[in-house]
Amino acid sequence: MPVIVIASPKGGAGKSTTAVLLGTELAYAGANVTFLDCDPNRSLTLWAERADLPKRISMITNVEEADVIKTIRRHDQDGSVVIVDLEGVASRLVSRAISQADLVITPMRATTLDATIGVRALSLIAEEEEALNRTIPHAVVFTMTRAIRSKQHKGIKQSLKNQGVDVIKPSLMERAAFSAFFEFGGDLRTMPAQGRMDGALENASAFAQAVYRRLSVQEVVA
Repeated sequence: MPVIVIASPKGGAGKSTTAVLLGTELAYAGANVTFLDCDPNRSLTLWAERADLPKRISMITNVEEADVIKTIRRHDQDGSVVIVDLEGVASRLVSRAISQADLVITPMRATTLDATIGVRALSLIAEEEEALNRTIPHAVVFTMTRAIRSKQHKGIKQSLKNQGVDVIKPSLMERAAFSAFFEFGGDLRTMPAQGRMDGALENASAFAQAVYRRLSVQEVVA
């Protein structure tokens, strides 16, 4: 089953929110999902402790550099989609996790600072590709976006596309329900209503489907 690594050296880019959204939507669609919390901030663990884990989801916490590869491989073999949430720095742990990925997703806010720092994750991927002599599929997803795109957002998106970077559509919007994961736990269907839940559900589902399509293409090619 696929290993999806959520990686960005920029703190506050929305890594843990992206991981929870993706994992809970895939589980709702019928997949078994194993989360690996490799972030010292333990955001995924905090989410998991707020409420009972949704069906088909399991959590592995306190995954350290020495254990990350064997932990990924062990759970990759049990039929689960493995989603790895990493620390917000460029480290050996991050590189090791990326080396095992079937897809790396880099969350990025549509600001010049986030884009400048976030692109460093792409450099880490390129280094691992060279070391392993294989392609590691990767994509960027914009987070905390608004309905009306700024000129800055449009310019950053076009710049990434000009560089051949895969940009996931749709972006993850700035929604009260997404930030509420770490207050209430659970998923979008079990937490108390936060803002426009129908819009949040539609956004999250479309994002998960876009990720799934990328994984499906890789399986066909393989």
